[in-house]
Amino acid sequence: MPSTLPPRHPSLPLAGKTALVTGVSRRRGIGFAVAAKLADLGASIVVHHHRPHDLDLPWGGDDLDAVRAGLREHLTDGARFADLPGDLSDPSTIPALIDTAAALTGDLDVLVCNHAKSGGDGSILDMTPERLSAFWEVNTRATLLLTAEFARRRAPRTETPRRPGDRIAGSGPYDEAQGHVFWMTSGQIHGAMIGEVAYAASKAALAGVTATVAKELLELGIVLNTVNPGPVNTGYMDPETTDRSLDGLDEYLASTPFGRVGRPQDPAELIGWLATSSGSWVVGQVLTSDGGFSL
Repeated sequence: MPSTLPPRHPSLPLAGKTALVTGVSRRRGIGFAVAAKLADLGASIVVHHHRPHDLDLPWGGDDLDAVRAGLREHLTDGARFADLPGDLSDPSTIPALIDTAAALTGDLDVLVCNHAKSGGDGSILDMTPERLSAFWEVNTRATLLLTAEFARRRAPRTETPRRPGDRIAGSGPYDEAQGHVFWMTSGQIHGAMIGEVAYAASKAALAGVTATVAKELLELGIVLNTVNPGPVNTGYMDPETTDRSLDGLDEYLASTPFGRVGRPQDPAELIGWLATSSGSWVVGQVLTSDGGFSL
């Protein structure tokens, strides 16, 4: 059914749009900051969360009621909000998640695959089939399946599988982007991530396939970009909740140009701009937003 939300206004470029952001269960998280930014720009917001994952980590789980209340404060007039739980390691949850998000207003315009499995990783000597699969299922497979389900809503139906080199038949040229998808990768594209082999491998796969999927989605008018937010303190660099050594961190940060690591709002600002028509000319890129850490 068509959206009943008001038309877009220049000061609210995402008014009338609906965004699904996965992995939003902590107020200090990147997902929360992204959802808040998209809401500030006028979008209706659907967030996905899987709190049991957070409860197993040193920084713990947040109060979901407080998360909901915090995001509702960012909604503009006429915008709507919903949240959904789900274990994305189970692929059967993905179609329902996309369908339910689209049902909020009648369409789904922005997909931000922010979810990630962390914790329980190790060095190459610690790798097992089970550990590698656990990170692949959540970080890589779920992201690809969410993107596929999002894209199918705008794609012509076909009964035969496409062969290598076959183009997806869209209905372009398009006056504007028909949707936006964002993937999140990590610092493995710039250097070693010691002791995080399974995580780095799962995220490297997304960075590596970005151009391929972006080319296919563009036939449907959908713009895909991948964001590497660099080191962002979402609680894992707090002394009381860290899962790693922080020896020498303060001294190192004091030597950097900005004297700090990233804040969740840093990548959120980038994603917010890319989700508007102004950012739609940036397509198929793996973008690093890290204040120069990779340099």
